[in-house]
Amino acid sequence: MISKTVQELALPVGVTLDRFIMGNQSTFPYATGELSQLLRDIALAGKIINREINRAGLVDIAGGNGTENVQGENQQKLDIIANIRFIRALKNGGEACAILSEEEEEIIHTGNNQGKYVVAMDPLDGSSNIDVGVSIGTIFSIYRRVSPMGAPATREDFLQGGRKQVAAGYILYGSSTMLVYSTGNGVNGFTLDQSLGEFILSHKNICSPANGTTFSVNEGHYNSYLQSVQDYIVHCKKNEFSARYIGSLVSDFHRNLLKGGIYLYPSTKKDLRGKLRLIYECYPLAFISEQSGGGASDGFGSILDIVPTTFHQRSPLFIGSRLMVQEAVKA
Repeated sequence: MISKTVQELALPVGVTLDRFIMGNQSTFPYATGELSQLLRDIALAGKIINREINRAGLVDIAGGNGTENVQGENQQKLDIIANIRFIRALKNGGEACAILSEEEEEIIHTGNNQGKYVVAMDPLDGSSNIDVGVSIGTIFSIYRRVSPMGAPATREDFLQGGRKQVAAGYILYGSSTMLVYSTGNGVNGFTLDQSLGEFILSHKNICSPANGTTFSVNEGHYNSYLQSVQDYIVHCKKNEFSARYIGSLVSDFHRNLLKGGIYLYPSTKKDLRGKLRLIYECYPLAFISEQSGGGASDGFGSILDIVPTTFHQRSPLFIGSRLMVQEAVKA
């Protein structure tokens, strides 16, 4: 008879990301192996970035690089490293025909013009927080190309709009490293087992609470917000909601996704069109939010219904529990 101790030691490890993808491939749009491989390539790059982040303070790859990206923002060394790693993983994977990165001005062609998909990404969101040990993340979305097969990808492949995403997700690098994604059939989360080097299914079929008592906003800009936003913040305080603002988009979103709450990044007098990038940040997280039962708005309508006109277009963002988003934008 096997002892209880041996039984405990022999407990199943869990469902790996690869096994989950293979088991659910038939639910993916078009049911092809290319999308499955793309998700694996993204997961591989995430493991590499996780390693780089964990040793950043030891090998002098934290801090600024002294350069600016196309957004006019100061680049961190790890911004550049993450950008290179993800581009390399997607090129070597051979499934994406083109990539659009927050760190680059134009389309990055992979050389595989037969590829059916394009990938838009923010390789490392919140990277300025690395120096102080705050959680950061990667955000990505995948589209099925609309340009002719065999030809180079075009602008139209990336300007299809949020409703055309066939998959989207993020990787959170924090106390644990998690990959959360959706292919339009719910949201699932995988935690990286460092000892195995594998993402293991840890959060199956994530359903975001319809309501919550947490609000995440930079109140330092309170006086620059529209009156309706100020009124909502006052509403949250009157109801004694908890204020939780990490200043790292993926981290704030992830907490509210699991526990309920709302994240607000409204327009200000300085940034009338908002500050977050529509294609790299707002679309993917809005896709995840809606798939989990939450909401995402620019203050006027669904984020996913906005028609993009430029690669680096910006937008205000109200995202999180469905009823909280509705309350925040009803004015």
